[in-house]
Amino acid sequence: MSARPENAADTASAPTARGGRIRLGVFEMMNPSNGMPTWTHPEGRGDHWDRLDHWAGLARELDAAGFDFLFFADTYGYATLGGRMPDEVAAHGIQFPALDPMLAIAALARETETLGFVVTSPTTVERPYATARRFATLDRFTGGRIGWNVVTGSSQATTDELFGITEQLSHDARYDAADAFLDTCLRHWEHSWDDDAEVRDRSRGVYADPAKLHRVEVDGAHQRSRGVFAVPPTPQRTPVLFQAGTSDRGRAYAAQNAEAVFIQGQSIESAAAHVRDIREQAVLGGRRAEDVAVITGMTVTVAPTRAEAEVLRAEYEALLDRGDAAVMFAGITGLDLTGLDPDSKVVDLKTDLGQTLVQRYARQNPEMRVGEILDQFRTKAIRGFQITGTPEEVADEIEAIVDGAGIDGIMLEPTFGGPGAYRAFIELVLPILTARGRVGSPEGTTLREHFGAGARLAPTHRAHRLAAREADDAPSPGRTHAAL
Repeated sequence: MSARPENAADTASAPTARGGRIRLGVFEMMNPSNGMPTWTHPEGRGDHWDRLDHWAGLARELDAAGFDFLFFADTYGYATLGGRMPDEVAAHGIQFPALDPMLAIAALARETETLGFVVTSPTTVERPYATARRFATLDRFTGGRIGWNVVTGSSQATTDELFGITEQLSHDARYDAADAFLDTCLRHWEHSWDDDAEVRDRSRGVYADPAKLHRVEVDGAHQRSRGVFAVPPTPQRTPVLFQAGTSDRGRAYAAQNAEAVFIQGQSIESAAAHVRDIREQAVLGGRRAEDVAVITGMTVTVAPTRAEAEVLRAEYEALLDRGDAAVMFAGITGLDLTGLDPDSKVVDLKTDLGQTLVQRYARQNPEMRVGEILDQFRTKAIRGFQITGTPEEVADEIEAIVDGAGIDGIMLEPTFGGPGAYRAFIELVLPILTARGRVGSPEGTTLREHFGAGARLAPTHRAHRLAAREADDAPSPGRTHAAL
């Protein structure tokens, strides 16, 4: 089904894409399947997902094609129903088992030249200093090609059990804690070292100038951290800050903090509304609209003819089971739809987990019933736009989506799980978008520069209004804070 507006009025008030160049990314997870189980298909990755060679090969292909980044979604948890893992999770491989993508990034960066890497890391079970240290290390090892997808939690009930967490925070409270978590990381990255503190002066035997190092002092309701950050300034200092989620609180958090926001748009109208709201909130918070890039997920099924593309799409959908969809939905939202009245309205569902997903259905149709959700979720799940067609049709539709919703880039999602869907896009669609001037080689050497910004956080980002000390923003006696 086409994502084009049915008439010109549909996009008359929508923002237009900025700069023309469409940023290109790929959405992945280190699971046998990316989302619904597809690992059994010959074009799946059931036999390769746990081999570093598989991911290195994918990274090289994307790098050679000029993609801007490879995005790894991740979670410590897995789907549960009634506090236990359903048999289908293990038997069918529903986002299970899973590896830690962060441990592969340095190796993938060594195989590539310009491709950026975005890794998901939660604020609920990690510690700010450890997170800051890991991302700073990767920023140095990758030459500034790292980004952090900041999440407040995923499969949270399971994660809490795995980590022995007893304090239960509401959806909005988790964002409050995430604010404090990110602030602590930003203090370590941006305010613990002056730009010229690392001197490496062999003649004087001085590696770093002690007078240009500053203790971070945080003692708040959610976080405590005291000391000097052990990693010198890296090419970006702060990794590019991604944020996924389009719940009301999630968009507010993104407008305040994120440099790139990942949405799962499924119509031009809804995507445009999210884009407009995020940028308006960013401006109200003292940022510029262009400081926040918006990227949408997109599943593309393309072939030389439309008939061939439709056959491929039907083959993909035939793999998707309604029972598996129910399990996956429950893992994201905490709601077991199989135990609810199928005539219940979606707007009446209440959950502190996965609010983005529930709100998506409620806004799509306030009259939608529970029984209708799984029919849609089975084929769309948590994915974005669905495009099927010839190379020209796909290119036309991508431009319609980007220009109609004011989106800055797209993140391709796999179909059967292997690299085939990306190869088809690279071979069939990318040349058309290139000829039209809509895609091109990544800008600059750092991931932040790929998005048309400088290597460092924009001057309008609130990180620059923080100081090393939380209690009072005054520097310690005899010390001068970094000029940022």
